Amino acid sequence: MAEEANDTPFTSGFVALVGRPSVGKSTLLNACMGEKVAITSPVAQTTRRRLRAVVNTDNSQLVIVDTPGLHKPKDALGKELNRVALGELADVDAVAFLIDATKPVGRGDQWVANHVQASEAGYKLLVVTKADIATPEQVASQLEAARQLADFDGELVISATEGFNVDAFISLVSEHLPEGPKWFPDDMDIDATAEELVAEFVREKVLLNMRQEIPHSVGVFCDDIQWSKHNHASIVATILVERESQKGMVIGKGGRMIKRIGSEARPDIERLLGAKTVYLDLQVRVQPQWRRDANEIRRLGYQAED
Repeated sequence: MAEEANDTPFTSGFVALVGRPSVGKSTLLNACMGEKVAITSPVAQTTRRRLRAVVNTDNSQLVIVDTPGLHKPKDALGKELNRVALGELADVDAVAFLIDATKPVGRGDQWVANHVQASEAGYKLLVVTKADIATPEQVASQLEAARQLADFDGELVISATEGFNVDAFISLVSEHLPEGPKWFPDDMDIDATAEELVAEFVREKVLLNMRQEIPHSVGVFCDDIQWSKHNHASIVATILVERESQKGMVIGKGGRMIKRIGSEARPDIERLLGAKTVYLDLQVRVQPQWRRDANEIRRLGYQAED
């Protein structure tokens, strides 16, 4: 007996994850991919680069666009990060507006929602995140409050860390994408270079270890990746800070902090590169007020695309 034909139309398109800082955009992206491709931390401005990740299903290709958290900027870097996030709203087929279930909806959420409302994306989804650490009452309250912010075409409650409703998110968005061919080949997963991802994994470990001392003043770029025999990679990366005192904190007494940052980043980088061993040489350089310097922001890759 012949197999039944699949009459489900094939859809493909882009969905932007937008919201305030630390609402769980990168965590949702990683959950959709089934592996860690975007860095995460409790610190605001963790995401500084737009990252596109491709999720293929039998009937769709979903390109998820992770964006920096929208916030009130205090310097040139903050303004540029907002430009990156808002710029994505103009070029996507769907927008997922993320709200943290554990934090009250406020004016910042309303500001983001206004931009979502103005977007010409064909599908606008309200996503309440972190359901695993919220009470049912909190979730219900957040849903009700968020519904007042904009006109949404759908809504979903998720826990990306627990995998709750992650597949439902992929299915729901895919159903509302335009019919059409794939944008990217099946073997493409993300649009970032190895150097960009190495820099981000190093910066993540700085954020997780330094907490509130210097996170916003830290930038990282990968200077060089060299391969040798037996699948070994030698990497040089530079951690940028704004003051000499910050340099001392990143290096730590006897070099202990910089060694910890390197040792914690190394497994992620080995997995990323598929390397048997990674030798990581971390340098720390002081660049005063680099967050106000457009050239340094561009060099670090944190600028919006024209």
